[in-house]
Amino acid sequence: MTTVVVVRKGNQVAIAADSQSTFGETRLGAGLDAQWNKIFEAHGGYFAISGSAAHDLVLQAVLKKPKKLDFSSRPAIFESFRKLHVKLKDDFFLKTEEEDNDPYESSQMTVLLANPHGIYGIFSLREVYEYSRFWAIGSGADYALGAIHAHYDNPEMDAAELARIGVEAGCAFDVNSSLPMTSYTIDLAKS
Repeated sequence: MTTVVVVRKGNQVAIAADSQSTFGETRLGAGLDAQWNKIFEAHGGYFAISGSAAHDLVLQAVLKKPKKLDFSSRPAIFESFRKLHVKLKDDFFLKTEEEDNDPYESSQMTVLLANPHGIYGIFSLREVYEYSRFWAIGSGADYALGAIHAHYDNPEMDAAELARIGVEAGCAFDVNSSLPMTSYTIDLAKS
């Protein structure tokens, strides 16, 4: 589990994540994990995943393959993940079953994306949300959302500072999240 946040404020977006991986009752902290950064760069933005640790390398690999993918808007992200779903099944052996009554096959992952076009969440049935202010995923999300909400209107805090506060709150209260964290900030594209 994890705490991952995205924040949009002013002309910037930020993404931040904790560093702990959890396997049942066992936790792997940054001190023992040589690759503890949960955020990776692709297609001009930063992605982070909540869910199975296997998703990290799989999504990085599928996004590196030469293919025209567009992450500039909610409809474009949906279409890109629709195309990626086929690759996840065919090339990476994704098991798509979740609930019997699900209307679509699952991609089994929850992703946050920060790029020059905004902040987005992509969920297992390829639902795509564009957030106007902030969002969080993972087991520490509720704590992160509360902390960011409490400070968002402070004019002295920028997107990076709010993202830091969110991850720190997740790490303070969620047993499946811990510091250190990574954080990236991007300027929004001019409209």
